[in-house]
Amino acid sequence: MKDEHALKLDYNNALAENVGEHGLKLAEIRRELPRLATIAKQLKAQEEAGQLGFRKLPSAAEVRAVKQAGRRLRAVCDDFVVLGIGGSTLGGIALTAALAHPQHNLLPRQMRRGPRVFFADNVDPEGFEALLQVVDLRNCCFNVISKSGGTAETLAQFLVVRHRLSRALGPSGAKEKIIVTTDPKSGFLRELAEREGYATFDVPQAIGGRHSWLTAVGLLPAAVAGIDIEALMAGAAAMDERCRKSAGLNSPAEVAALIPYLAHTTRGQNVNVMMSYADALYRVADWFRQMWAESLGKKLSTSGQVVHAGQTPVAALGATDQHSQLQLYMEGPFDKILTFLTVERYRREVKIPAPGRKAPATAYLTGQTLSRLIQAEQQATETALAMAGRPSLALRLAQVSPHAIGQLLFLLQLATVYAGGLYGVDPLDQPGVELGKQLTYALMGREGYEAKRAELESWASRHKPEFVL
Repeated sequence: MKDEHALKLDYNNALAENVGEHGLKLAEIRRELPRLATIAKQLKAQEEAGQLGFRKLPSAAEVRAVKQAGRRLRAVCDDFVVLGIGGSTLGGIALTAALAHPQHNLLPRQMRRGPRVFFADNVDPEGFEALLQVVDLRNCCFNVISKSGGTAETLAQFLVVRHRLSRALGPSGAKEKIIVTTDPKSGFLRELAEREGYATFDVPQAIGGRHSWLTAVGLLPAAVAGIDIEALMAGAAAMDERCRKSAGLNSPAEVAALIPYLAHTTRGQNVNVMMSYADALYRVADWFRQMWAESLGKKLSTSGQVVHAGQTPVAALGATDQHSQLQLYMEGPFDKILTFLTVERYRREVKIPAPGRKAPATAYLTGQTLSRLIQAEQQATETALAMAGRPSLALRLAQVSPHAIGQLLFLLQLATVYAGGLYGVDPLDQPGVELGKQLTYALMGREGYEAKRAELESWASRHKPEFVL
């Protein structure tokens, strides 16, 4: 799928003329266009200064190197496990969930395009131990991903794996099973990889973790799963070019930023629900949750004012969540805007057969298809919400393909950066997570965090657990 407009942004149902007072008026939207033009100039200056690293897409040589590594790993591994958390895994999960076979890991080896691919993205001991029990260490490769090289969860996972590989294969055998993706120059993982001779890939210094899906962070797991990463890159490049050539209401990135921002700041819609009507796209919504939340949820503006900005993202799946969340969206508070992910042509089709005897209750289904049913569910839900005065956007894909997914993720990434400009916050940092990291280090006894340990103990002494049932 190489049509650069195979992805369309539909914002009809975000407008007041279609949903009433909780929608936006075109005049309100147009008033913000000069601000968007200013933000576009600021982003261009940031890009020229090397601060928007994700807009400098990997070179053809870099993509070829990842593709070759993926081909090699498919040949030598039965299992491929990614060790990481947050931005180190969410992009790879979204790509493989969207573009590999939906039951990739359950297929027989001869039917798979590569090894089974797992993402160990937490340190729950039960889950992690269970994963290590189902892979064969002798035929398993591990991709350790941490841009800083010091992420506590990833290092803990890695130390466990390294120890077990060394016991099973010896130090030299273990070395052949480990690939490290990290900062090109510094950090514990970089130093260790160079000392012990692990294969490595770089996370460019100008690219933050949640923006790293178009580096080896996301591309290597995708290549191992047999996904066409060159088509993925071409889709991202097409969307990048489309957004560079357009502005204002002609730019999908600017519109995708402006409408949720205005819905929040002028209509009190502080929840942004991304509802996918394709199983393949649900993990894209999961990836978007981090992108939108971590980028925009900020205490301080870029000028240092306390703003407590941000809109809460929620991931939902249609038609599944019509039976769990939709009641709230239809009749609950008017504090939400929805973004639908829709697919025009599904990659597979299932026909609904007759029940074998006359059955009026199922007559309307007989001879139909599951794609027709889920599309009717989506259209009905979108229309019912509009009729109830509930605003929504829709991102409509002609079909799920590497090219289309490259477009979709790049659009959402760029829209988030534009939204940061509208909120007046830095969409590239995440200062709010640092305190939790520091207190974790203190609780674990890390050297240099004694003051934080004392601060934690002082706080705890003033907050006695008197109200525990």
